[in-house]
Amino acid sequence: MKAIVSVIGKDKSGIIAKVSTALADSGVNIEDISQTIVQGNFTMMMVCDLGENISVAELSDVLDKTGKEAGVVIRVQHEDIFNAMHSL
Repeated sequence: MKAIVSVIGKDKSGIIAKVSTALADSGVNIEDISQTIVQGNFTMMMVCDLGENISVAELSDVLDKTGKEAGVVIRVQHEDIFNAMHSL
């Protein structure tokens, strides 16, 4: 199963490391990643393969805690829901 993970917040050192470590510890593979910083604001979007390791809800709970520790907001959506929300 694939999911879209988005990360938004003020830029600071260690955001990518904390998020990618939480994903790896959960057995999640990052398949594609894009990140940018605009006027001090950090944004990152990832396509992740959850496999059979963890559900979207479980990953959302893990990344919610990671986001609070890193001072960013992290959202997880099933790829199908993300695609449906962003199609015409």
